[in-house]
Amino acid sequence: MTSIDLNADLGEGFGRWRLTDDEGLLPVVTSANVACGFHAGDPATMRRVCESAAERGVRVGAQVSYRDLAGFGRRAMDVPPGELAAEVAYQIGALEVFARAAGTRVAYVKPHGALYNRVVRDEEQAAAVVDGVVLAGGALPVLGLPGSRVLELAGRAGLPVVTEAFADRAYTDEGTLVPRGQEGAVVADPDAVVERSVGLAVSGAVTALSGARIGVRARSLCVHGDTPGSVELARRVRERLEASGVRVEAFA
Repeated sequence: MTSIDLNADLGEGFGRWRLTDDEGLLPVVTSANVACGFHAGDPATMRRVCESAAERGVRVGAQVSYRDLAGFGRRAMDVPPGELAAEVAYQIGALEVFARAAGTRVAYVKPHGALYNRVVRDEEQAAAVVDGVVLAGGALPVLGLPGSRVLELAGRAGLPVVTEAFADRAYTDEGTLVPRGQEGAVVADPDAVVERSVGLAVSGAVTALSGARIGVRARSLCVHGDTPGSVELARRVRERLEASGVRVEAFA
């Protein structure tokens, strides 16, 4: 039976402000990418999400980012490699404290936003992320785009690599994500997102923005927690996956 992990970005709030419906999404997903305080999240939020995830058996992942609270981690930044590696390790370590207190552990690492897209092609920044994961200790899996530099370098460093796909994001013909500032970058039609999810899981393919059919082999499927109606959409995606004979289970 085909299997796939269902992940979502959670804990994306700060203080009294909350963006993601963590309690609504945690019963649906199998892996939680928890914001570690650099693009969103704060200690109380990280603790709360870790506790809720542990109660439900959901894997906790560190969603590491550039230090950019004001820009939600989506602004391009040039951070020296040594500094970036230290900041990645810092974020993982901060989340690990709350994960352990909740009776679980950080199970993997996923870059966020501008960092995620940067390490698809930028070898220096990708190497810094990998160095940060290694510095944090353990052989944590790295979640990223198929064919990305960060996954290649993570594999060379002996870290497990996990490929990821996005049903609600448009793809280029090269298999990369269409930049958010470009028209059509986000797939807004819920029915289309559900159909694309099944296609990605079953056939490992998706229709690019150009209309071309491209291969995207992924072990994990991301549903964005900051999308309006994300909880209902995630439920629909999971229901259709399971109805199509796909086992939804964590990769870690």
